[in-house]
Amino acid sequence: MKNYKRVIAGAFALAMALSAASCGSKKEDKDSSSFEATNNVKVEDDENISAIPDGSATELLYLGEGDLNPTAGNPETSTELTLFQKRGGSIKYSATTHDERFDKLAAAITANKDVPDIFKYEWIAFPSQIVREMYQPIDSIVDFESDLWSPTKNVADQFVLKGEHYVAPVGYEASAMLCYDNSVIESEGLDDPYQLYLDGEWTWSAWENIMTDYVGNASDTERYGVNGFFKNHFVQQTGKRLVEYDADSNTFVNNLKDPDIEKAENMLYDMNKKGLILGGWIGSASDCFSQNCLFYAMGDWAYTGNSGPKEGDNWAIVPIPASDDNPQKITTSNMTAYMWVKGSDKADAVKCWFECNRVAKTDPKYAETNKEKFMENNPYWTEEMYNVRSDVISDDYMMIFDYIFGISNTLGDEKSFDGNQKLADYIYGAVASTDEDGNQPTWAQIREQYSATVDSEIKDMNKRLSELNQ
Repeated sequence: MKNYKRVIAGAFALAMALSAASCGSKKEDKDSSSFEATNNVKVEDDENISAIPDGSATELLYLGEGDLNPTAGNPETSTELTLFQKRGGSIKYSATTHDERFDKLAAAITANKDVPDIFKYEWIAFPSQIVREMYQPIDSIVDFESDLWSPTKNVADQFVLKGEHYVAPVGYEASAMLCYDNSVIESEGLDDPYQLYLDGEWTWSAWENIMTDYVGNASDTERYGVNGFFKNHFVQQTGKRLVEYDADSNTFVNNLKDPDIEKAENMLYDMNKKGLILGGWIGSASDCFSQNCLFYAMGDWAYTGNSGPKEGDNWAIVPIPASDDNPQKITTSNMTAYMWVKGSDKADAVKCWFECNRVAKTDPKYAETNKEKFMENNPYWTEEMYNVRSDVISDDYMMIFDYIFGISNTLGDEKSFDGNQKLADYIYGAVASTDEDGNQPTWAQIREQYSATVDSEIKDMNKRLSELNQ
């Protein structure tokens, strides 16, 4: 197998070079909701992926909210599925809804009937669903010392119980970046966020200064600095989590009293007090900009496809800014991974599926294939936007996951809180919002109100973990 450590490290540089070579080409005007052209992008085979041995099961049952196979609404065949099919594999789809996904999975495992082989990783999976024995360890099919998997080991090691790994990261997505209209930045004479990012000066204070200037320049209109999903990400730029794991004692611990977290929460509180934050749900970047809000914070799903820039737009994206006190590059990641469901005995096919996904998201030749697919469907994204998107999921960044989302349903499932957000999300972001009476809680108040709940859920988890170890 080729040395993936070396080629993965060079993938981003290769993408930059290819981008520079194509900057002068004219983009074809395509409907960004159409995936027809992407099937014309050839996907080369990769003989380094383990074939499914003769006599082994080749069909995997996948339980999820969306089919991994092509559909009428999305006829594209993904790179990873193409590779899997070339190695003899196939995916059978078992449909579920967002609200019913975990209940349906648990019911199948309990009844030992129609048990899926793979299920997409979500933060609630670890450790809550591990200690409930919904998934099985993967060390028998994933070698974290191999060239293919060793770059992921520092992330995979965050998901270990009883010395066994349960998650094999195959790729990452930034769960939020900041999208903005560069024409507004230029017309207002504001500092260029993208240039600050390139210069290594894209920090909390730089971001706040830009938003303050923009809002302060308003004459007879109401202006705002940011809307969307960014509060968790802002705090996690400290490199700290609300719940940490102590490997020495094999226990999870409450970290709400950490001084760095408190500083970040107090900054969010002040930003809202200054009127920089536009509350409420806005479903696309263009809708956000139309309300005189400078930055839209969301995963790129909200500014791609039909929600993406149109002809004549001058949009840009940057990562969530770094803490002024912590220069480490951090991405709050939506990790792409599949859990190996308890009861599945299709080890060879699961191993092959994992490898197809990992190769598809890391090998430079597939990086360019995936870029071609993306850019054909987002014709008014710039090369700079795509390069930022690639950079924030590179090995230069620490991928951070907060265990508070995986401790229990009480903390990590929106159905257990208010149906719209998880309690963990509310704890992170409550200081930057006001209730219907205009009251805005402080971090000290939120910490006092919810520390006992966090402690109780952690205590129950540590008890389950102790029993599992025995």
